[in-house]
Amino acid sequence: MKNSTVSVTQTSKNLFIIAWVLGLIFYFIDYVTRSAPSLMLTDLANNYSISEENLVSLVGSYYYTYAICALIAGVCLDKFGAKNSMFAGCFILGIGCIIFVVSSQFVGEVGRLLQGAGSAFAFPGCVYLASKGFSKKFLATAIGFTQCVGMLGGAAGQFLVSPLLDSFMDYKTFWVVSGILCIIPAIAMLLMIPKPTSEETLGNEKASYIEPFKVIFKNKDSWLTGLISGLLFAPTTVFAMTWAVKFFKMDLGYEAHEAAITASMAALGWVVGCPLMGMLSDKLGLRKPVIILGCLGMIISLLQLVYLPDLFNAKLTFFLFGIFSGVAMIPYSVIKEANPDNVKGSSTGVQNFITFGVTSLSAPLFASMYGNDLTSITDKLGHYHNAIWFWIIGIIIAIVLTFLLKETGEKANKTS
Repeated sequence: MKNSTVSVTQTSKNLFIIAWVLGLIFYFIDYVTRSAPSLMLTDLANNYSISEENLVSLVGSYYYTYAICALIAGVCLDKFGAKNSMFAGCFILGIGCIIFVVSSQFVGEVGRLLQGAGSAFAFPGCVYLASKGFSKKFLATAIGFTQCVGMLGGAAGQFLVSPLLDSFMDYKTFWVVSGILCIIPAIAMLLMIPKPTSEETLGNEKASYIEPFKVIFKNKDSWLTGLISGLLFAPTTVFAMTWAVKFFKMDLGYEAHEAAITASMAALGWVVGCPLMGMLSDKLGLRKPVIILGCLGMIISLLQLVYLPDLFNAKLTFFLFGIFSGVAMIPYSVIKEANPDNVKGSSTGVQNFITFGVTSLSAPLFASMYGNDLTSITDKLGHYHNAIWFWIIGIIIAIVLTFLLKETGEKANKTS
C-alpha cells in the first residue's frame, strides 16, 4: 500500500511537470502577443481607423486587465487548482487574439483586454504547477526557467515575427494562428492536470476569497518583493521592449532594423539571466545577495551606455543588461517563501499585481517625461542620457528596498 501511494504521488508530480511544460507554451505565446503589436502599429491603426497615438493606448490596455486578473488568477489557483484555471486563462488569451483582427475599435479593445486577462494566468499558473512538480530546492531555478521561456517569447515577438510579416504572413493571420496555438494547449492542460485532492478541495471550500489577501498584504515582505520586482521589470518591459527602438532611431540615429535587433538583445539576455540567477540563488541558498548583484550589474550596464558607449557594442551591453535583470524573478521565490503554503497561487498573483502596477505607473510617467518629446527635442544625446538615468534611479531604489527584505533562502532557514 505504501509503495502504491508513493507511485501515485510520483505519477501526480510527473503530470504536474508535463502540465508545467504546456504552461510554458502558454507563457511563451503570452509574451509573443504582448510585444508583437509594436511591429504592426500602422496596420492595426488602419484596421481600427484610429491614429497611432490612440492605438498605443488601446494596446496598453492589456496591462489593466493583466494587473487586475493577476489577483483573480491567484485566488482561482488556490481555491480551484490549476486544471480549470489554466484552461480558462489560456483559452481566454486565444479568443482575445482571434477577435483582435476584427475591424472595429471596440472589438479590438475587447480583444486586447481579453489578452491581458487570459495572460494573467500564465505565469502564476506555471509557478503553481512548478511548486507541485518540483522540490523546493529547485523552485527558484524552475521559476527562472519559466521566465526565460517568457522572455524568449518576448524576443521572438520582436525579431522573429517581423520577418514572418515581411514574407508570407499578414498581421491578421498572425493573430488567428496565435489564438489557435493557445486553444490547443488549453485543452491539453484541461485533460492533463490532476484534479485537486479531497484534502485540498475540503480546505478550498472552507477558505475565504479574501483571507489569502489579508495574509499576504499584511506581510511587509510581500509589498517589498512586488516593488523590487516591478522596479527591475520596468526597464526591460517599458524601455527595452517598448521605447528603446524609438530612442535608438530618434536620439542615436540607428537604422530601424539595427534599432530593433539592439533592443531585442535585452529580452534575449533575460532568456539566459532568469534561469542563471535562479540557479545561483538556489546554489547559494540565499536570495538578497543575488538580487543586489543583479541590480549592480544592471546599473553598470546602463552607465556604460551613457558614459562609455564605445567600450562595448550596444547589443552586447543590452544583452548583459538583460542577463543581470533576470534577478527580477527571484522576488517571486521570496514571496512564496515568506508566506504560508496555503496561499501559493495568491502570493504569485499579488506579486504580479504589484509588479505590473509599478510597470503601469512607470510607463506613462516615462512617456510624459521622455517619450512624448522624442520628435521635438533638440539635445538628442542629453535626452537619451536623462532617459537612461530614469531607470538607474529606479534600480537604486530597488537596492535600498532589498536591504529591508527578510532573507528567505534555504541557508537562512537552516540558521534561523
